[in-house]
Amino acid sequence: MCAHVVVAEDDPKQADLVRLYLEREGHRVVVVHDGRAALEQARNGPTQLLVLDVMMPVMDGLDVCRALRAESAVPVLMLTARTTEEDLLLGLDLGADDYLTKPYSPRELVARVRALLRRGSHPLPQDAAPPPRPAVLTTGALTVDPLRHEVTADGRPVSCTPGEFRLLEVLAAQPGRVFTRAQLLEHLHGIDRYITTRTVDTHVMNLRRKIEPQPRRPTRLLTVYGIGYKLAEGPRGAS
Repeated sequence: MCAHVVVAEDDPKQADLVRLYLEREGHRVVVVHDGRAALEQARNGPTQLLVLDVMMPVMDGLDVCRALRAESAVPVLMLTARTTEEDLLLGLDLGADDYLTKPYSPRELVARVRALLRRGSHPLPQDAAPPPRPAVLTTGALTVDPLRHEVTADGRPVSCTPGEFRLLEVLAAQPGRVFTRAQLLEHLHGIDRYITTRTVDTHVMNLRRKIEPQPRRPTRLLTVYGIGYKLAEGPRGAS
């Protein structure tokens, strides 16, 4: 699908390269070179996706993402030269939907954009019946409410990014079942060879920080070595 994409990148050569590849894909592209301009475009323009560099003048990408997520669900693909786990988790925690670390392939960026746009591009036919109301999913002291998009752990509200919520929703629907990383990726983004299993691992690490009493000793969101992840059943998940 073709979309209106805003590219926020302070390096003019890099911005022009990204614009060229996205326009070849058929997208309408607006390029800005500082964070404040990126936020204004996302707020006031017909923006359908934001490609957002972290390191920008006036207002950095993390602050842009934080402000945007308070008022909009427009998909955000974050570009960063920061490669530490904490930096990447921070971007996802603020609401970025995906990230690419520099240097990156422009073709991979185009594929990531395509995958993010595809996630929201499947409206119901006009004569289709509305989907049934999803039930609240409860596993021990953890609850996931798909309709309200709310998570609680031990009675306290938990803030999740869209990717984290979807992963937790899938696991909570079948507690005890082991999902491979590939299966979880399919639920998150659809099948796309350019998206790596690292996306799942990063969401899992971030979720453990939010729902586990002791994130380094998880009792809810468990690793099944050599296979993938599962959500613990019943009392074991309610430590």
